[in-house]
Amino acid sequence: MRKENSKAFSGHKGCLETMWPVVLQMLRTYAPYVTLPVAAVIGFVGYNIEKHFHKTVPNRPSVDQQREERQLEELLKAGTPVPDPLSKRSFIPETVFEKNVSPSLIKKEEEEK
Repeated sequence: MRKENSKAFSGHKGCLETMWPVVLQMLRTYAPYVTLPVAAVIGFVGYNIEKHFHKTVPNRPSVDQQREERQLEELLKAGTPVPDPLSKRSFIPETVFEKNVSPSLIKKEEEEK
């Protein structure tokens, strides 16, 4: 069987031997253009293989969330007053003029109310 194959390509043997340097030179010349599609195909195949074998991990709250919940529970158990939630925005003045009000003006506002 081998002898038959070698006979079939015996006329092209010189052609194949002279083509490899040409192919390698083309690959060297066009390496940037060849590398990106090859890398994209390899990445796509690897991504799909990982997706196929990946096991889903149950979602757990982060360590920061667990810590904040624990601290909040400890505050509630201790009976300390809980600050207003941020949604109320009680710490933000209603207008710009309420930011730096002198003490004399604050007293006048309280008397008017």
